[in-house]
Amino acid sequence: MSRTETRPATRGEPMLPVPYRVTRRVTETRDCVTLTLAPAGQPVAPFLPGQFMMLAVPGIGEVAISVSGDPAATAADGRLVHTIRAVGAVSTALHDAPPGTVLGVRGPFGTSWDVGSAAGRDLVIVAGGVGLAPLRPVVLAALADRGRFGRVILIARARNPAEFLFRGELDGWTVRKNDCEAELTIDLPAAGWYGTVGFVTEPLARLRLDPSNTIAFLCGPEPMMRFSARVLLDKGMRPADIRVSLERNMQCGIGLCGHCQLGPILVFRDGPVVDYALAEPLLAVKEL
Repeated sequence: MSRTETRPATRGEPMLPVPYRVTRRVTETRDCVTLTLAPAGQPVAPFLPGQFMMLAVPGIGEVAISVSGDPAATAADGRLVHTIRAVGAVSTALHDAPPGTVLGVRGPFGTSWDVGSAAGRDLVIVAGGVGLAPLRPVVLAALADRGRFGRVILIARARNPAEFLFRGELDGWTVRKNDCEAELTIDLPAAGWYGTVGFVTEPLARLRLDPSNTIAFLCGPEPMMRFSARVLLDKGMRPADIRVSLERNMQCGIGLCGHCQLGPILVFRDGPVVDYALAEPLLAVKEL
């Protein structure tokens, strides 16, 4: 994938946040919410699926959060959609922010899924837990221009039914058999669940695909991505056709501080989306 084609320029000073106001807050799970943010002044540049923003809470700090919304909506009016899991001081403050709260936004930063380069090919989208958030723009972009792609296959996993993000939307995708072949799986049996039980590798292993005409997008815990990539490699896919999103400590957002280093790369500068040819040797080193 060409990195120069997947990183649009930011507007203004990249280290200076611009104000955005929370206009909507939707509870997704016990610890995840989706916030809609509207520009309170000049909006940031439109994002590409897979890119992230630095979201700042005044007096607390800022954190890198992937955009989970529709790229077309952001391009039209500057609105941003972020799905946030409360795991630390900043993410908890973002999670708890009610409508009307003004936040700081910098970005967009990083490489994208480069959905356009997959035109004419089948898409396999594999999401684990909150990894569905960075992949939601891929699904939305593919369904919005459905004739441009072959099969669109989504496999999403959660620990239990209550942990799925975008559950109403997922259910809608599941019944759109001609547009999206969606399969949801949970870790352990649960009352009232009649779907798949097990890891994402199980439905992935059953999947019949044309390895020469398929692009895969993987996002979730690193073990999930490694095992899923191995299944796809065993089916004949090339590492260059498997794209993963890496997560590291991104503090400055522009690759200066070095906190996002992963072996020889900086995740901000070279990622977060990279192909598996680059990611495989890095993810195999436990110390990294």
